[in-house]
Amino acid sequence: MGCLTIGDSWTADFLVENGFLSLEQFDEALDLMEQWDRSLSDVVMSRRWMTPQDFHRAAARRFGMTFVNLQTDPPDETLLIEAEVEDYMRELTMPWRVQDGRMVVVTAHLGPESVLYARRRWGSNIDMVVTAKFDVLWSLQKVFSARHSHRAVHELADADPEMSARTVFTRAQLLVVWAGLTLLCLGLGFAPTPTLIVVNTITSVFYLGNFVFRGVLVWAGGRRSHDRHRALAMEARLLRDEDLPVYTVLVPMFREPEVLPILAGALRKLDYPLGKLDIKIVLEEGDDETIDAAKRLGLEGIFEIVRVPPSQPQTKPKACNYALRFARGEYLVIFDAEDKPEPDQLRKVVAAFRRSSPDVACIQCRLNYFNASENWLTRMFTLDYSLWFDLMLPGLERLGIPIPLGGTSNHFKIEVLRELHAWDPFNVTEDADLGIRMTQKGYRVGLVDSTTYEEANVSHANWVRQRSRWMKGYMQTCLVHTRRPLHLMKTVGPLGTLGFVSFLGGTVLSGLLNPIFWAVFLFWAVTQTGGFDIVFPPMLLYTSMLNLLIGNGMFIYLMMLAPFRRRWVQLAPYALTVMWYWVLLSIAAWKGAWQLVTRPFYWEKTQHGLSKFTAAEVSSALEEQAA
Repeated sequence: MGCLTIGDSWTADFLVENGFLSLEQFDEALDLMEQWDRSLSDVVMSRRWMTPQDFHRAAARRFGMTFVNLQTDPPDETLLIEAEVEDYMRELTMPWRVQDGRMVVVTAHLGPESVLYARRRWGSNIDMVVTAKFDVLWSLQKVFSARHSHRAVHELADADPEMSARTVFTRAQLLVVWAGLTLLCLGLGFAPTPTLIVVNTITSVFYLGNFVFRGVLVWAGGRRSHDRHRALAMEARLLRDEDLPVYTVLVPMFREPEVLPILAGALRKLDYPLGKLDIKIVLEEGDDETIDAAKRLGLEGIFEIVRVPPSQPQTKPKACNYALRFARGEYLVIFDAEDKPEPDQLRKVVAAFRRSSPDVACIQCRLNYFNASENWLTRMFTLDYSLWFDLMLPGLERLGIPIPLGGTSNHFKIEVLRELHAWDPFNVTEDADLGIRMTQKGYRVGLVDSTTYEEANVSHANWVRQRSRWMKGYMQTCLVHTRRPLHLMKTVGPLGTLGFVSFLGGTVLSGLLNPIFWAVFLFWAVTQTGGFDIVFPPMLLYTSMLNLLIGNGMFIYLMMLAPFRRRWVQLAPYALTVMWYWVLLSIAAWKGAWQLVTRPFYWEKTQHGLSKFTAAEVSSALEEQAA
């Protein structure tokens, strides 16, 4: 049953009579209200028929109520309570003034629900006035900006310091590093040959274990059930619009005005009731260029701009923490500005949450690229992502190993996100960290077979900037979650601990060690020197050659295998050129390690919009919007 009330019907008639809506729009609005089970204001805000200001001004006039512009007549700040901001945003209702001994409550949600909420909260001795939805958000941002900004930065570190990267190295970790380096120096000074043999043995075992572990992951990930995914897709199609919850979409951006139309167009194409989308475009206060671009687009009323006040560290997780205070949805998803999620993604995630156990707090969707064929780097990046998201992450899920989240298209139960104090603003791969932290807190991450397409880096320098940040974040995540090894073992189990350390730690360590062993091998191959024989006894030499030839060959094979799931067979031969890609990974790893020491919280900006495909995507999105 739809939610068409007498008030909505009167308002719709009034809007038609006064020329705000056409008869066709009136009929469409009534149909959507019935289909979505949403109010007239939600339906109108999902279209560009009226601005939120004009709609609420007209609705107030229809019912003989006072319309208040909160930007010129702000609320009495003493009446607002920070702990109730989430309630204010969910209900779009909050206290405004006290006049003649009566509480005056302002609402942007005309209907019986807002009246009942106001009476439950402030009693029956109230009067109500009307404002626009954006004015509620703007007022709350203005009043609580400083406090919310502080919480966005420090809440996790203050509430759960062991889980925060605000402390880069603990004393215990520094002591372990110092002790290890001291032992190494003493060994090299007093017994150099045995010491080098031990070091070579440890690294050979590490490489061998890394190859085997990733092979097992791909084997396990490749055994996923296609029947399960088909059943989930069917369940998603059968979900009725009126049964779907409100969904918050956070789009954190910084100096990316050129790609905003892509995301806006993609969100409009979602197979989800637009009136149930709570879309927050999260921008830095000083990013006037992107703010102005968002305003010029003339976006529907479901799009809201959240302006993040300046503070350090200036990172994506801090911006998301700030915007989370104003989220109204039951679920929340992060999309980047250039993302193009598959239209049924939100429906699939809702179906997945409803069929999952209560401890599943996050669903990660797959990521890949819409410009895969642009140049060599985009092809290699696509192979890398196909292997990671299509095979390795499903392997982690199947084996019960903590899943490091991707930076986008991760969908959360919003109450769990708030319970865990959301993202760590000091960790530059806040997504990977949150996936591990969720597992340690007793929650699980699931995967859904739905893809979000992004823009792959077309520039080597831009790619290294992005990947060095990821490598630094992986180092931060490993440092944070190995501070208490017994606690980690207890919460995620022995296999989970081994998998976490091998998956993230192994990625970083191999990137750091590879150049050293490449240099040794090249020097030996060119000079044919026998000087290394003493530190590579026969068994160790055979193991090292096994790692070099069979291990790396297996990695090349896995990269060739990855695109077959998407029938991108033309990409497979490029796996044979992966050596240069590994060189770039090592450059990024060493750069990340240097920044971990010198600039641990610095968020190195990745420039988007460089692809020739992006210009075509933007042009297409603008044409569709104009139509």
